[in-house]
Amino acid sequence: MALTNTGSEAEPVEQSSHSEVEQHSTKVLMLGALGVVYGDIGTSPIYAFREALVASSGGQVAQRGDILGVLSLIIWSLTIIVTIKYIMFVLRANNRGEGGVLSLMALARGSFPKRSALMLGIGIVGASLFFGDAVITPAISVLSAVEGMNVVTPTFQPYVVPLTLVILAMVFAVQRFGTGGVGLVFGPVTAVWFLAIGLSGLNHIIADPEILWAVSPHYIVAFLINSPDVAFVTIGAIFLAVTGAEALYADLGHFGRKPIVLAWLWVVFPCLLLNYAGQGAFVLAKNGVVGHPFFEMNEGWTLIPMVVLATAATVIASQAVISGAFSLTRQAVQLNMLPRLEILHTSEKQSGQIYMPRVNLLLALVVMMLVVGFGESSRLASAYGISVTGNMLVTTVLLFVVMTRIWKWKLWLAVSLTALFGFIDVGFFASNIVKVFEGGWASLAVAFTIVLAMWTWVRGSRYLFDKTRRNEIPLDFLAGNLLKKKPQLVSGTAVFLTSDPLSAPTALMHSLKHYKVLHEQNVILSVVTAPQPVVPDSDRVKMETVNELFMRVTLTFGYMEQPNIPRALAICRKQGWKFDIMTTSFFLSRRSLKASPNSGMPVWQDRLFIGLARTAADATEYFQIPTGRVVEIGTQVAI
Repeated sequence: MALTNTGSEAEPVEQSSHSEVEQHSTKVLMLGALGVVYGDIGTSPIYAFREALVASSGGQVAQRGDILGVLSLIIWSLTIIVTIKYIMFVLRANNRGEGGVLSLMALARGSFPKRSALMLGIGIVGASLFFGDAVITPAISVLSAVEGMNVVTPTFQPYVVPLTLVILAMVFAVQRFGTGGVGLVFGPVTAVWFLAIGLSGLNHIIADPEILWAVSPHYIVAFLINSPDVAFVTIGAIFLAVTGAEALYADLGHFGRKPIVLAWLWVVFPCLLLNYAGQGAFVLAKNGVVGHPFFEMNEGWTLIPMVVLATAATVIASQAVISGAFSLTRQAVQLNMLPRLEILHTSEKQSGQIYMPRVNLLLALVVMMLVVGFGESSRLASAYGISVTGNMLVTTVLLFVVMTRIWKWKLWLAVSLTALFGFIDVGFFASNIVKVFEGGWASLAVAFTIVLAMWTWVRGSRYLFDKTRRNEIPLDFLAGNLLKKKPQLVSGTAVFLTSDPLSAPTALMHSLKHYKVLHEQNVILSVVTAPQPVVPDSDRVKMETVNELFMRVTLTFGYMEQPNIPRALAICRKQGWKFDIMTTSFFLSRRSLKASPNSGMPVWQDRLFIGLARTAADATEYFQIPTGRVVEIGTQVAI
């Protein structure tokens, strides 16, 4: 009886201990989410309220109705777009724990096979718009923070752009070392940032509590009715307050839904509301003179620390979007939307921490060109909204597919929510698209370039696959003939990589033609990317015996995984194949592509596809095959 009592008393202690561990883990993830997920949206108060007031007033002096209307619009935009749309609905649309526009596209595409090409097209547009955002975020964030020095002393103006370029150069230079070490300080610094901007706003709210009436949406109605033409332009600037909301979904796989939701509700949302309301109270106290309210309302000794903290916060926001660009590019490569690119892993523990040299260099060049070309954050603000609003619109469309085909919601409910979100997204997009000639062309140019590259790669790869397949011999036919009339057999195993497991690989045909020998074991190996982020080892390998000479093996990897062929083939031992890397030769076909007028694509697209193919990373390194075990056989193909 005593033993029973002791056991029953111990049970609650174990539960409590488990609960404490879980709470500790959640708090750590919340702190990490503050730095990575909310860095972008957290720096929006530096410029969003100012740009919206300038747009609404048409100058540097705003009326009371304009101030309250703009503030009310920001409050309700944060509430509807972030809290309701993303927190309540979009974060639930995870692809086995992963988020982001390409994960959502893969999810929608898998549930809608009849419209697979359409879903792919929508995903390409969404990914391209993300890259448009990825180049503008570092430029506008760091530039706006450094401009805070103008509030300290106007004589600093000539040094704003050079100092911004130096900071950005340092940000891109440290990417090769990975975000692991730097990431340790991201969360705490961003936490201090949110507390600082919250307290800064609270001080001015206490001085003028009437500013809290802006929470009433009737100020929005009055603002829209009194000056609809001005309000339309102002809405485009209002959207700056919610830029970065897409990061909540993109980083879902890194932190999980619960820490992201709690960080928003407990820290980010309240501090943002306090700061925006404080800026409104400050501008009212100054009789509507706009100026630079974010920095100006920090008087005395707090000004310089706020400028320094703002610069640190914008660097973190830039780091987050750069890391997001690396992750999105890797997903695009795995989904065969871009050619293979060199991927360097910067952490032995976190597979998501990667560095892509070419992507980093291109981002750095474009970002610095934007800073030099625009010169001021106010000018860059016009270029910012288009790509972000377009990306959110794409998310809404794909979410509707998930609602109806995966969640099996009733059509009227899915249509109602989609109509609400779509109406807001279209409104923001329309108000931003009119600013194309004011700077919006920059993000559209970046997005168009990415769309063109992805479309060309997908289209060219399909043409190349179809053309090579027409010229290849069926594997079963060749294997049967070789079994009847065996050539000279040599010991060991030959692995032939191919994208078409039903046809005899080009490398095999050339090997037979020139060497006139065949290995005792021949494996036709295909690598497939699954429409899910990670594939368990139990589903990694699929083996099929063709005959005693040939075997067909398919390796499946998730779109968030880095393919490692030797490690995956080691799993084959459990299925009976005695795989030994030291007695195995890997045969790869290296194709030399030539443009052809009969390819089915325009000549310029042929040349672009060939150029993209030449930039592809070496297959040996990409698939992590030991270089000493690889034989490459060259072929020339006209497309």
